[in-house]
Amino acid sequence: MNASDDLGYLLQHTAFVLARQSDQVLLEQLGIGFSQFKILLILEQSTGTKQKQIAEKLGQTEASISRQIKLSQDNGLLVSQVSPNNRREHIIRLTPKGIKVTQKAMEILNNYHSPVFNKLSERQQQQLRGLLTIMHESICHDSTHQHQ
Repeated sequence: MNASDDLGYLLQHTAFVLARQSDQVLLEQLGIGFSQFKILLILEQSTGTKQKQIAEKLGQTEASISRQIKLSQDNGLLVSQVSPNNRREHIIRLTPKGIKVTQKAMEILNNYHSPVFNKLSERQQQQLRGLLTIMHESICHDSTHQHQ
């Protein structure tokens, strides 16, 4: 079987290339990496999130998230405060600058990747979005249950 016929390979390779391209364009235009952007995006959707929750949502270690949070703090994109309930936990919030950078990054990525997505019809885009949503929910649901 040819690797390009394997659905898992195609999906993994496509995701890898898109992430690498996203990292490059965000670094060039905003000075942030794709890893930082993903954290900012989570914080935009859920304010006052704990570092551990971010790591779980992204499927990464707390140490790698900690490094990205430090970079983002140094750039004034977010703030980290000790949790009043547990001094060992930190609650992370976007700053106004972080909100603006997150929105600008979304705009940049949408514009950058639009030539690829525009090769698909509107119906194909909707179908792809639906299929990826199903897969994403399944994977996130399964990984949540594996940790319990």
